[in-house]
Amino acid sequence: MHFVGRAELAAAVSNAGGLGIITALTQKTPERLRAEISRCRTMTDKPIGVNLTFLPAVTPPDYPGFIQAIIDEQVTIVETAGNNPQQWLPALKAAGIRVIHKCTSVRHSLKAERIGCDAVSVDGFECGGHPGEDDVPNMILLPRAAEELKIPFVASGGMADGRSLVAALALGADGINMGTRFIATREAPVHDNVKRAIVAASELDTRLIMRPLRNTERVLRNGAVDRLLEKEKALGADLRFEDIFGEVAGVYPRVMEDGDLDAGAWSCGMVVGLIHDVPTCQELIDRTMAEAERIIRERLGRVIGERVSSSGT
Repeated sequence: MHFVGRAELAAAVSNAGGLGIITALTQKTPERLRAEISRCRTMTDKPIGVNLTFLPAVTPPDYPGFIQAIIDEQVTIVETAGNNPQQWLPALKAAGIRVIHKCTSVRHSLKAERIGCDAVSVDGFECGGHPGEDDVPNMILLPRAAEELKIPFVASGGMADGRSLVAALALGADGINMGTRFIATREAPVHDNVKRAIVAASELDTRLIMRPLRNTERVLRNGAVDRLLEKEKALGADLRFEDIFGEVAGVYPRVMEDGDLDAGAWSCGMVVGLIHDVPTCQELIDRTMAEAERIIRERLGRVIGERVSSSGT
């Protein structure tokens, strides 16, 4: 949700009954993150969260500064992603902050549980962004996580509506996390070209890039992605990040703010196949909950009723 998870969207999601999350690294500096959290608080009095992704870098972001900004602004929920967050947990936990770590496998989820995370977001192979390297979809990954974990977890990847919510609950999750679906909402602070592209795309329109680098990312197909994949094919095992720098570096402001859809590779889930409109966040969450309740009461209730009737005759 780089250059998407800003105050406008986080506030709208929280006001609608979800948990809106601000993306810390979009803000570049701890000072800008403080300002964004404060700005969000002028739009909602509901709880909000902050995503902090720990990435390997020659010059890493000011992670201590971001942690302190989150603590000082009295954020109560942090979603961590990327590298192991263990070294940052003591400060967050001492401040009473609950930590949800994003994981793409059961083994990583169990590690998050062992180091003291309060919950995990289990991301299946369908998800936009980084799906890990195991290629396990949520129909398998979620029940496996339910078999092993003692802490709560939410399902991420392929989540779009009430059907997704009921399915995730049936598979053992405690809720769902939606990324791509929220980009195609009225309040998402991105260019309309991005929203139109998501609505127009099908489930066949994403691609996996950077597999040879074991840094796999699911993105929406465009001209830049096609060029990148041709380089991967041509270079094979000799591929280096420098070879694809032009297709992946500095892409998000050009796509999300300027609407240049071919600027480079940008994260997008297979769930685009289930996205057909651009509602408000309130409309999206309301209809998701209504659809989920209808499925449980009517469709599933009818199945149970039929089985009870059959067993009683």
